[in-house]
This record gives sequence, structure tokens and C-alpha cells, in this order.
Amino acid sequence: MTGFHLLRVVLHLFQGLATCALVFPLAGPAMRERRIRNWSRKLLAICGVRLVVKGAISDSPALIVCNHISWLDIFAVNTCRPCRFVAKSDIRDWPLLGWLCDRAGTIFIARGRQRDVRRIFQGLVQSIHAGERVAFFPEGTTSLQGTVLPFHANLFEAAIDADVPVQPYALRYLDRSGQPHPAVDYVGETTFVQSMLTILRHRDITAELLVLQAMPSAGAHRRELAVAAHDAIAGALGATSVPA
Repeated sequence: MTGFHLLRVVLHLFQGLATCALVFPLAGPAMRERRIRNWSRKLLAICGVRLVVKGAISDSPALIVCNHISWLDIFAVNTCRPCRFVAKSDIRDWPLLGWLCDRAGTIFIARGRQRDVRRIFQGLVQSIHAGERVAFFPEGTTSLQGTVLPFHANLFEAAIDADVPVQPYALRYLDRSGQPHPAVDYVGETTFVQSMLTILRHRDITAELLVLQAMPSAGAHRRELAVAAHDAIAGALGATSVPA
């Protein structure tokens, strides 16, 4: 059955490519969001992933931060409420999905380039002021379930400058017994294709998104916000904090 599900994924990706090329140039923000949400929801369904959201997602402007486990994370969040994501430039190289992420408004950042961070920071503030929802993964890379890596603080400055709170999301993927699902882990030398095939072989995965209490940014320092968001997410997941 893996081959059948893989064919469905490929066909769904091509449908997304067609939508980005033909519909998005003519669509307004509301239609784009609706298309992104529906496309992301169907991708999760094809992969055998059921999304459960715990907590109320607010429409108020905020800088959204989330722990990072898998390439599925972007689509789990977008199923709830489409965002402009800041993601590492490696994602651009994903087969088909990289181009789709780009067309959906993902902001790519190159590792170790301080000039890139400054440019993106300014763009984040502008996007938030324009009413867009902006999200990023402050760990900077994926981590094994049950652990949360230290958060990079630089981009938290955008919440302070835009005068919006930081909204932490805690994300995990569970099996039937409620334990972390090992098929979703996307670390080390695992390639995107290998990860996709592993997920399609196992399926029956529950993605649980916990919407935590928003954190005011007024008067805070970016490092304080980063530590507070990290501790809130790690605590909600019962995860081990990996030292820097």
C-alpha cells in the first residue's frame, strides 16, 4: 500500500503546484489561506496523520514559535491557521514540497549568515504590521521527540519591535498508545524521501498541537522570551531540555 499512498502524495503535490502557478497569482489573501489550509489538511490525511488541536487559536497578531520535529510540522500548523514560516534554506531543496513552501510565502534563512538574520528580522516586523501571521522554529533544526533543543533568540526581537506577544505552540506525534511515534523523527542523515516513505509505511499517526498561553513582549528582552518559550514548550511536552 505504500506505493499507492506515495502516488497519492505525488498527485497531491502536482495539484499544489498547479494551484500555486495558476490560482495564487489571481487569488486574494482569504482564498490563498483557504487553499493552503485545505491542501495541508489533505496532505496530512494522505500521510495517515490525524491532527488534534488543544487550546484556542487566537486571531490576534502574534509571533508564533513551535518546537521542530519533522517536515510535517509546517503543514500541521497550516492546517489550523496558515502562516508565513521562517525556515532553513535546505527546505528549498525538498522535491516539489520545497517549491510549494516557497510559493506559499515561506521565508528562507541561510545558516550562519548574520546579514540574512537582519534582513529577515526586518521583513518579519513588516509582515506582522501588515496583519500576516508569522511563525518560526527557534531550535533552528529538528530534534528527536522527547527533547527540545535550546532556542535561538535573534528572531524573538521581531515580537518586541512589532509590539505583539509570542505565541508558543507545542507539537508532538503519537502512536495508538499515546507514545511518541518513532516514524516521524527526522534527524541525522535521514533524507526527506526516506522520512516520507517511513511515515507512509506506518501511518496511523496523531499530531497533537498544544496552543499555550501567549507571552507579552513589552519590556522583555529577546533572550528572556526565548528561554520562557522554550521552557513552556518543553514543560507542556514533558520533554528533556538539551543543554546548549
